[in-house]
Formats: sequence, structure tokens, C-alpha cells
Amino acid sequence: MNRLSFTLLMASSLIIGLAGCAKDSPKEATAQQKTSQADAPTPIPSFDGKNAFAYLTAQTDFGPRNPGSNGHINCLSYLQSQFSQYADTVSLQPFTTIGYDGEVLKLTNVFASFNPNATKRVLLIAHWDTRPRADQDPNPKKQNQPILGANDAASGVAVLLEIARLCKATPPPIGLDLLCVDGEDYGKEGDNNFYLLGARYFAKNLPPGYSPQFAILLDMIGDKELEIRKERFSLQNAPDIVNLVWSTAAELGYSQFSDELQGWVTDDHLPFNDAGIKAIDLIDFNYPDTTNRYWHTTQDTPDKCSPQSLEAVGRVITTVVFRQTP
Repeated sequence: MNRLSFTLLMASSLIIGLAGCAKDSPKEATAQQKTSQADAPTPIPSFDGKNAFAYLTAQTDFGPRNPGSNGHINCLSYLQSQFSQYADTVSLQPFTTIGYDGEVLKLTNVFASFNPNATKRVLLIAHWDTRPRADQDPNPKKQNQPILGANDAASGVAVLLEIARLCKATPPPIGLDLLCVDGEDYGKEGDNNFYLLGARYFAKNLPPGYSPQFAILLDMIGDKELEIRKERFSLQNAPDIVNLVWSTAAELGYSQFSDELQGWVTDDHLPFNDAGIKAIDLIDFNYPDTTNRYWHTTQDTPDKCSPQSLEAVGRVITTVVFRQTP
């Protein structure tokens, strides 16, 4: 081989080698990008308090939603329709129980799921029924009337509906279940046997193998003067989840989450703790303040609630859910 041939051969080899390098580099970069994208956290969607408030008033537009009422029947259809627009699966859990004076209560839990095949799951809960009697109303003539339940029922459900809407566009990184329980507020004052009916039924009839990492109950979280204190059963049964929620609220700057202690509240989180599922209760029991003068009265109406309160709770809970890792 002469020098010219050798030089030409070496030049050709160099060109081919350079061409090969230029061709392979983008493949490596693409693979790195894919790895980076796979590891990137799911973006946290922005919870909209105005949307949530619209969901609140949509429920109160049906009137009282106590079991057996027209409002109860119509609101159930509304919830099923709304969740079906957003969730991957929606199921109804109907059940019947006997109430006071032999009254037959036809109740239904609504269960909506995202990423139904995911092993790691979080459960969010709210009750959707309203109280059949305004027994705390200062007017004795109104104490047998059902309440409208803007805060005491509609507020928690409104947050779940807005979270569902967000998850349709931005699926959560884990499995997420939204449960609206029925029959929470049926019981008469002091008779705990007829409260928490839907939560008790669901906790005793869990889907096969169902074991969420934790559950968060939203109850009375729409108050204009919102102050959510740390409920004592929640601290006893799931202190780590309380700390997770409150530290997230502090990080996001929501002062509505107070470090003060709430009393021991009998609420829908208790049957889940009894079933071995860590559950906490977010509840502002001072409605609107320490007088509690709107609670279980005909004064529980949308004008006592605010989009800002719903947004504070919704953004904290959305952040907690979307920061979970599979």
C-alpha cells in the first residue's frame, strides 16, 4: 500500500468514525432525557377554590340531602355523574338499615378511583348526607326541619369533586380513592349508634385486599372563619399523617391549620382506624367561632362558607397526594 492510499484510507476511516459518533450521540441524549422524564415528579395541579365553591352550591341547590328526601335522591345522581366524568372507575355501594321509629334508610356510598391498579393508595373521605333535623337551631319551631348543610357535608364533597377534576387532566402518581359516605349525620344528639352509618358499612365491607397507606377525612372545612385544629383521635391514631398535613400547610403558608388542639371528635375517620387504616379528621368544629351557632341549624348556608377556605384545604391535600411516590 502506498502512502497516498494509506492516507486516503485513514481519512475515510476518520470520516466514517466521526459520522458514527455524530449518529450515536443523539441516541444517548434521548435515553438520558427519557430517564430524567421518568424520574421527574408529577406536577402538582392548582386547586381552584372558585370551582370548589361552585360544587358546594350545586349540592345545596338540591336542598337538604337527608336520607329519603328528593334532595338526597337527586344529589346521588349528581355525584355519580360528576365523578364518572373524571375518575377511572366509579362504584356505588348501596345498603339499607333501620332508623328511628322503624324508618327504612336507603343509603349509598360513592367510591371513585384513579389509577385503580396501583398498589400504593391514598383515601380521601367526606360525607354527603345532611342532617334531618336542625336540633341546635335557636328557634324551636325550626328544630325538626332538615338543614341545608353547606358546610356540614357540601364543603368536604366540593373539595373531593375539584380534586377529581384536577386528576382527570393530571393523573396522580399513586392510586387515589375518593369516598363520599352516606348517613353520617342521621343520629340524634347523644346517640352514637345512628351516626357514621356509611363509614361503618364501608369499613366493614372493604373492597378485596384494599389497604390504603392512609385516609384523610374532610368535614366542615368551608367556614369563612376557618381554623382547623389538631383533632385528638387523629393525633392518637395517626400522628405522622397529622404532621404531614400540618407541615405541608405551614410550608404553603396556610395559617388556617392551627397547632391548637381540637377535642375528641366522633366522626367518619374512627371506623377506618378501627379497621386498621390510619385516618385523620380535618374539621373546624367552631362554626363560625366558639359559639358554634351555625352548627346543626338552618343557618348552615353557602353565605357562611368561602372559596378561600376551600382552596386552602384543597391545595394542602392536593400537594400531599401528588408528593406521594409509587
